[in-house]
Amino acid sequence: MTTFAAIVFWLCALAIVYGQVGYPFVLRALVTARRGRESLGGPKAPRPLGLGAPAAERPMVSLIVPAYDEEEVIADKVANALRLDWPRERLQIIVADDGSTDATPERAREAGADLVLELPPGGKVVALNEGVAESDGEFLAFSDANSEWAPDALGRLLAPFADERVGYVCGRVRFLDPAGDNLEGAYWRYEMAIRELESELAGVTAGNGAIYAVRRSAYEALPASGSHDLSFPFRLAKRGLRSLYAPAARAEEKMVPTIEGEFARKRRMMVGLWDIVVGEGMLIPRGYPPLFAFELFSHRLLRYATPFLHVLVFLANLVLLGSGWFYYLTLLVQLALLGVAALSSRLPDDAVVRICRYYVLTQASIVLGLWDRMRHGSGGRWEKAAGTR
Repeated sequence: MTTFAAIVFWLCALAIVYGQVGYPFVLRALVTARRGRESLGGPKAPRPLGLGAPAAERPMVSLIVPAYDEEEVIADKVANALRLDWPRERLQIIVADDGSTDATPERAREAGADLVLELPPGGKVVALNEGVAESDGEFLAFSDANSEWAPDALGRLLAPFADERVGYVCGRVRFLDPAGDNLEGAYWRYEMAIRELESELAGVTAGNGAIYAVRRSAYEALPASGSHDLSFPFRLAKRGLRSLYAPAARAEEKMVPTIEGEFARKRRMMVGLWDIVVGEGMLIPRGYPPLFAFELFSHRLLRYATPFLHVLVFLANLVLLGSGWFYYLTLLVQLALLGVAALSSRLPDDAVVRICRYYVLTQASIVLGLWDRMRHGSGGRWEKAAGTR
């Protein structure tokens, strides 16, 4: 019994450490090796799309903004889109309103949106599908209603599409940190560094909703429970298309102020995760290039399995308590992590306390998202996170 418990303990513990800390180092080593091969005469990158070309030769782009009760920010978002450094006659601005109960449609029209779709409530992904169906662009760009793009963001976002093998590109989002204790901004800087390496190796395994684009021929209408951020990279990989990260395409977005608010946001997001992982076939390896399969396993599947791995480590640790002082120490570390997170409101507000609380709540959001999915179904309707407008 103790031998089996030791195997479970060490395999799960190593998987957690690798998924959270080790993967970026392995990824960097692989990217460095690839750079070395390319410096010896590998293929050169194609010329960026539209760079230096006359306005008449640039492709038609439809920028689609899904919206639900966004009257506070939608006019600013349309104004931001109109300031983009892209020929106006080649840019179609579409606001896909998902059954708003406020003045979102009227304010979007007044601000200058080319097309405002007033749709019955169906969820964000359904609104995006409808927006694409009504669009004219050769390329489809997407943005949250509260995201502000840099003037050159669209041109830089489209540049990688000069390579016909590219189907999806996401940009860099910087979260504006209001007064609060949320560590999501720091986490995203870590994530963006990983995605830059993944992009260079085999393609990113996830994007973000603030700034991204899809080749029209690559777009797939997803179910209401789906997610462009998670679904497109792996779906397109199975079609032989790459998903890349363009760090020079910059956007800013307001962050949820508190860790508790971030936890609630992540919990809602995790409800549809299980339909994507199981129902949409993320788990099925058939069709993945080997390096992308490695990335997907390391960055996505291990991350989603981490809370369950923690449970196995904890249970195995209890069985191993009679096997030496080391297992008493590891149990103490686990209990300390949970205790600091649970009692964080009563402890000094320092970095260690915030990190413990953020980590535990992030893991809990995955489990509770699955619990919500089992109780209430996949849903598809959205809720805005408090403090992000």
